[in-house]
Amino acid sequence: MSAQANTEHTGNSPASYNKESNGTGINRQMTHEEHQTAKAAARFGYGPLAHQNTGSDGERLPAFGGEFQPGLYKGVKERKFANPAPLGLCAFALTTFVLGLINMGTRGLSAPNLVVGIAFGYGGLVQLLAGMWEMAVGNTFGATALSSYGGFWISFAIILTPGGFEIVSSLEAINAAEFLNEFGLYLIGWFIFTFLLLLCTLKSTVAFFILFFSLDMAFMLLGIGYLHRDAKGRPNTPVIKAGGFFALVAAFMAWYNALAGIADDSNSFFIVPVVHFPWSVKGKQARGKMNTDGEKIA
Repeated sequence: MSAQANTEHTGNSPASYNKESNGTGINRQMTHEEHQTAKAAARFGYGPLAHQNTGSDGERLPAFGGEFQPGLYKGVKERKFANPAPLGLCAFALTTFVLGLINMGTRGLSAPNLVVGIAFGYGGLVQLLAGMWEMAVGNTFGATALSSYGGFWISFAIILTPGGFEIVSSLEAINAAEFLNEFGLYLIGWFIFTFLLLLCTLKSTVAFFILFFSLDMAFMLLGIGYLHRDAKGRPNTPVIKAGGFFALVAAFMAWYNALAGIADDSNSFFIVPVVHFPWSVKGKQARGKMNTDGEKIA
């Protein structure tokens, strides 16, 4: 019985760059054209030379949105559970998507009551659980970000639960502007926190950076929209809509990074490019200025 050829690329170390294996276990050298094509693809974060062998013990891997890692990192030794980042990203994305549409006034919507249920169950609880699992894989950034935004959605739902905790009605009983001012400051606080995380993505990938940049802009604009009100004392509608737009961008970028973490050659016909910044570790490696361990080449 003949063996069926099955080409696969199992690592991104230099030794495996120009080798292929088939069903017989015999390695075949890649042709010069194949090698050059693979090298070109790897510069943009996809292709066989960019495949992430996260089970490797000593290999340091470049920043990757699908693993929620903004910098050089090592895979967890003998990891026996799945990557939790795509789950957290999807939970964040769907909840942000719905709220972004409401803030933009889609189909005349104005009240965020529906998003309360999603914020409790998916954006809150599920994302918080994903953040806790990021602790287990040793990803400090992922654990901090996903757990914090999970907490954000739970707190958001608590504040806006209709008739539940009576936070809105209690503040509005003091005066009409009390809730709007406090909610605006609440959003500005999340803008500051997100800005801190944004600083940690400056050397990662374009997809990862755009996610946090758009989210930061959304928090800032929504906070301003509640603090800088219109002539009638209501939230500034154009600014709120602008914040909703950036929230939609953040939602789609979260889904994009989640897909980058889920799709591989076992389940997809394509690998999602994440595009490394030229000044990142991966970018410097592509230009021959840094080795695979992140050390500068003299």
